Amino acid sequence: MANKGTIRFGLLGAGLVAQFHAKAIQAAAGCELVAVADPIAERVKLMVDRFGCGGCSLLDELLADETIDVINVLTPNHLHCDATLAAAKAGKHVLVEKPPAMSLADVDRMIAACDRAGVKLGVVLNCRVRKAVQAMKSAMAEGRFGKLLRADANMKWYRTTEYYLSDGWRSSRRSGAGVTVQHAFHYIDLLLYLMGPAARVQARMTNAAHPQVQLEDTLAAFIDFSNGSEGTVVASTALWPGMDVRIELYGEAGTAIMVGERMDTWVFRDERPGDEEIRSLGRGVVATGATGPAALDFADHQVVIEGMAAAVRDDVDPIVSAGSARVTLEAVLAMYQSAASGQAVELPVENEELIWQ
Repeated sequence: MANKGTIRFGLLGAGLVAQFHAKAIQAAAGCELVAVADPIAERVKLMVDRFGCGGCSLLDELLADETIDVINVLTPNHLHCDATLAAAKAGKHVLVEKPPAMSLADVDRMIAACDRAGVKLGVVLNCRVRKAVQAMKSAMAEGRFGKLLRADANMKWYRTTEYYLSDGWRSSRRSGAGVTVQHAFHYIDLLLYLMGPAARVQARMTNAAHPQVQLEDTLAAFIDFSNGSEGTVVASTALWPGMDVRIELYGEAGTAIMVGERMDTWVFRDERPGDEEIRSLGRGVVATGATGPAALDFADHQVVIEGMAAAVRDDVDPIVSAGSARVTLEAVLAMYQSAASGQAVELPVENEELIWQ
């Protein structure tokens, strides 16, 4: 029987993103933050003092708490899989930060483990829930764009060297710290969420402004989508002072551009009565991460949290399934393969075990 009461969350990880999850849980209807676990005691204390929740050092302590329904996995990216498997074994539902894991094989293990345990597995790809993105998605479903021609993502952000050195994993390629798999993952995901899967990618990766860190801070990639259209991704954390992300969709009969969370351009050959209202979406000043890692609002996280609570209560799917996020991870892995080889890569990805070596 589905749980119709309050859904209780435990956070595994008290790093930077944990505060956004905590704020979102406390603001979400029918949700409660029970505890935070992290091996760094100072981080746990800050969360406990700020949010009035419990604190501990180990995942096992969260898993032993019978009041916790959902574990939010907020660890470094390479640790997502093991934490998810442990949570599923303990009968806990899981909401994991992006990327869901560092390999397709690990995502498949996570999906299988949660299916066997009968628990939900959701992924935090919160940019999908922005109202401007949903308007684009609906217009595409209605055929308003006509033949789709291209989709582009531009993420020209700035991060200091100190950001990359603030945690050991943030400067580790194998831990998932490069701009492609860490920062741009959200916006590559938006292109695929809107346009469908990639068939072929070609990418170049460079380090433009962080020579102390041995990973890419800049990506330029071409995407051939399975639907026959094409697109590009330009993403960087090297470009001071940092500009809002642009997601651009072009079709024979319409153009839509989101800047940050704001609908910047909404023009169609068949103008409709609701279009003026859509043009006003996101007009409030809301930070979206361009200028620094804490320059974010938690509203999008709140939607994902509430969706996860609904999934547990009502036995429905989370807003973003692991299978859906797997599509994006595959395209990202293909970009790393392409950058390493200097050649275009056809999907599906092969020999993924070599990517992080």
